[in-house]
Amino acid sequence: MDSLHVIESWPVDTAAAAAVRADGSVAGTHGPTDHRFYLASVTKPLVAYAALVAVEEGAIELDEPAGPEGSTVRHLLAHTSGLGFDEHRVMAPPGTRRLYSNAGFEVLGDLLAKATDIPLAEYVRDAVFVPLGMAATALDGSPAYAVTSTVADLTRFVSELLSPRLVSAQMHAEATSVQWPGLKGVLPGYGHQSPNDWGLGLEIRDGKSPHWTGASSSPRTFGHFGQSGTFLWVDPQAATSAGRGAACVALADKKFGDWAARVWPPFTDGVLAELAAGG
Repeated sequence: MDSLHVIESWPVDTAAAAAVRADGSVAGTHGPTDHRFYLASVTKPLVAYAALVAVEEGAIELDEPAGPEGSTVRHLLAHTSGLGFDEHRVMAPPGTRRLYSNAGFEVLGDLLAKATDIPLAEYVRDAVFVPLGMAATALDGSPAYAVTSTVADLTRFVSELLSPRLVSAQMHAEATSVQWPGLKGVLPGYGHQSPNDWGLGLEIRDGKSPHWTGASSSPRTFGHFGQSGTFLWVDPQAATSAGRGAACVALADKKFGDWAARVWPPFTDGVLAELAAGG
C-alpha cells in the first residue's frame, strides 16, 4: 500500500505500519514489522482485553467494586474512577469526570492478579498474547504503559478487535460502546474534549476535535495511542475490498509531540482512502 510508505517521511529513526481489512487480512505493511517497539499507553487496550477475558471467565465482574469508594472495574477501564493521572489520589467522585489514569490501570492490574492468582504479565500473556500468536509481545512492568510489541503482532490484535473470538460479541460491543456518555475530560496531548468518550480500555472518536485519527475516520472509530509515538485504531465503518471495517497499526521510536499531531491524521486519511479504493 502506497499510503503506508508515508512513514518514511516521519521525523523518527524507526517506524513500521500495517493496514488490515474487514476480514482480518493484511492489506499491506511497511517498515520492519518484526522490530520490537515500546508501546507506552497502547499497553492499555491489551491489558483491558485481558480484563474482558477475565470477566467472561468469571474471575472478575465489570461492576464489582474496585479502586476508590463507589468505583468499579468498569470505572477503571473507562477512566472514570476519579483517580489521578499518575497518583493514587481521588480527584473526583467516580462516574463524574473522564480523568485519564495510569493509576487506575495499575489498580486494575493488581485486581486481576489477585482474582486469578496468576501474576499479571502471565495472565495477559496467556489470555491474549498466546491465543493470538503474539509471540514477540510482553508486559514487563506497569499495566498502564509497559508492553513491548511489533507491528506483526499488533496486526493480530486489531484483527481480533475487528472480529472477536477471545470474547463474546456482546462483550466486544460493550467494550466499544461509550461508557458514561457526555462526560468531559482531557484527552492527553489534545486538550479538553466535550464529550470525551471512552469505551472499556478503548478511546472512541465520536466528534472529538482535534484528534489523532483522520478527518475521514468515522465517529465509531476506536483505539489508543501512546506517548512513545505509537497507535492503533479500528474503524468499523471503513470501506475495504473485504467489506466494512478496517484497522491500522503504526509504531515509531520518537516521543509523541507536534510531529505526531501533524502527520498522523493525514496518514490515516490516506490509508482509509486507499482501502476504500480497493487497497
